[in-house]
Amino acid sequence: MTLFVLGINHTTAALSLREKVAFAPEKTAEALQHACDNAGVEEAVILSTCNRTEIYLAEHNSPEASSKQKILKWLADYHSLPLGELTDCHYFYNDHDAIRHLMRVASGLDSMILGEPQILGQLKSAFAVAQQQGTVSGKLHSAFQYVFAVAKRVRSETAIGENPVSVAYAAVSLSQRIFSDLSQSKALLIGAGKTIELVARHLKEQGIQQLIVANRTLPRAQELTAQVGGEAILLADIPERLHEADIVISSTASQLPVLGKGAVEQALRRRKHKPMFMVDIAVPRDIEPQVAELDDVYLYTVDDLKEVIDENKRTREEAALDASRIIDEAIEDYLKELRAEDAVSTIRGYRNKAEQFRDEEVDKALKLLRKGENPEQVIQSLARNITNKLLHNPTVQLKKAGSEGRTDVIDFVQQLFEIDKVQSPNISLTSDKKNNEG
Repeated sequence: MTLFVLGINHTTAALSLREKVAFAPEKTAEALQHACDNAGVEEAVILSTCNRTEIYLAEHNSPEASSKQKILKWLADYHSLPLGELTDCHYFYNDHDAIRHLMRVASGLDSMILGEPQILGQLKSAFAVAQQQGTVSGKLHSAFQYVFAVAKRVRSETAIGENPVSVAYAAVSLSQRIFSDLSQSKALLIGAGKTIELVARHLKEQGIQQLIVANRTLPRAQELTAQVGGEAILLADIPERLHEADIVISSTASQLPVLGKGAVEQALRRRKHKPMFMVDIAVPRDIEPQVAELDDVYLYTVDDLKEVIDENKRTREEAALDASRIIDEAIEDYLKELRAEDAVSTIRGYRNKAEQFRDEEVDKALKLLRKGENPEQVIQSLARNITNKLLHNPTVQLKKAGSEGRTDVIDFVQQLFEIDKVQSPNISLTSDKKNNEG
């Protein structure tokens, strides 16, 4: 059984193409079955996110080139795309390279944002869908379980995901330095674009209960609060509501400041100078720079966040080196396990063959005893025939190795059977054909 990975991600293809090969969550189960039925795939897991689409496969005795071509063709046909559109922007790995890639993906080392934690959850969800659909078992199942354990180890033993590296998350992280318990704080978000949406989601994840979203148009603010909770207001309402906010995070497309020093001074008086934390993510700035001069106001700009993000990126890059070492060790352990499985298979085959010899000779011996043959002679013949059958093929192969000068084979057999090289026992290297045949 061979493992394969075929994928397209943010480093190999533009968003316009990634959108074309993406699998909608409600269609993934159907796609898995379609791949198994139409591409000759034995086991399959499909991971599809905004940054990547990857198909993990397991097949018996399938050449790499053949597997690559048929799954690439299936992907193109399934999404009604010309095959040539995918030819130059995909990657394909097999066996331990496939496992290494899967480990890097699960650990966040292959993500657009280094160390981001969401990908592991997405990978587990993809695996769960494949389990429910019955398209993962055997080697692919074992591989995923091993990968999940390695990813957990990377998370617990390194700082790969501890420090925020996005503007939205960095803003929320900074707010926790001022207010350790966000559940007791109230936040005012100015704007309702993608960045503010991410800020709102991060704040909710950190436990904030009270949220106000102010925007130029009320419907867009209401659309956002419908998703994350809270109250929607217009920008014009900010002066009357500003004093309620412990945290203010702003990101609009306005060319002029939307929050001035006077409005903040008035809010502080109404708050009795209870501290306010402000983050201005906008460019041009939404909050007048003079606001930073006020006591009890902690104002950060996008440049301040950049310093935090750059430092956190350096920390993550250092952690990524540790994570890579963990993965290298895990790959070696995984290969050892595979080699051990191969040995177990060989041992099982040899044992089955020996037991077959034994059963054949015991059956012959029992027939002779029923005929009244001398029991002592029957037992001696039984032992001799079993010994000859067990030693015949190894003896032939050892003689062949000796004649070819393959001393490594002879040395290994001496080690395997603990044969002392110094001793020269009087053993015949040929089997008695008559005895061997019983």
